[in-house]
Amino acid sequence: MLPVAIIAVLSYLVGSVPTSIIVARASRGIDIRLHGSGNAGGTNVIRVLGWKLGVFVILIDMAKGLLATIVIARMMQGSIPFENKTPFDDFTVVQIIAGCAAILGHIWTVFAGFRGGKGIATAGGMLIGIAPVEVAVSFGVFTVVLLLSHYVSLGSLSAAVAFPLTMFFRENIFLVNIEGYRTLIYFSLAISLLIIYTHRANIKRLLKGTENRIRFSPRHEPLPPAAQH
Repeated sequence: MLPVAIIAVLSYLVGSVPTSIIVARASRGIDIRLHGSGNAGGTNVIRVLGWKLGVFVILIDMAKGLLATIVIARMMQGSIPFENKTPFDDFTVVQIIAGCAAILGHIWTVFAGFRGGKGIATAGGMLIGIAPVEVAVSFGVFTVVLLLSHYVSLGSLSAAVAFPLTMFFRENIFLVNIEGYRTLIYFSLAISLLIIYTHRANIKRLLKGTENRIRFSPRHEPLPPAAQH
């Protein structure tokens, strides 16, 4: 069995698998980072190559987060090599470490010059096993915002904000007893801030009114060049 440091490294490597880059090269022989928004994520694959390939990429990216938290984390044996001051058992702490490492790998992939995606799908996969109710609400918010605006970035940002807010309201307004709330709320805020940070270029384009709206059909015209960041 493996120490925590190796668990984190393996999770980072799993998260680093550049799904969108692989799919784009296999299907069209292109570098997805040179087209559309220039981002190596599922949203840009939808924009450039169509919704079928884009959804496939998003699902695989989510699976990377799940794999880190429910498979790789289980390779840990014994207690963690530091004092656990959280209300969670040691395994849950290892899951959080593994999931965060996978998210960092997706954003800064070692296999593609540390230029990956924005982390929303991998974060979603990780959080399903830790806070499923909050993930479900955030996904609902994402879907509604996407359908109304056709901006995936705006939907992703809305979901990132909805996640910690849902946890806060469930615990403090609806008086639902969330185990480890005082730890989870700070953790959820950190994940949300990371996602907002990775969308900083999108935020600028949204404010300028230059952000591209998503299309749900494959493009038949020449592939668009990458947007400037």
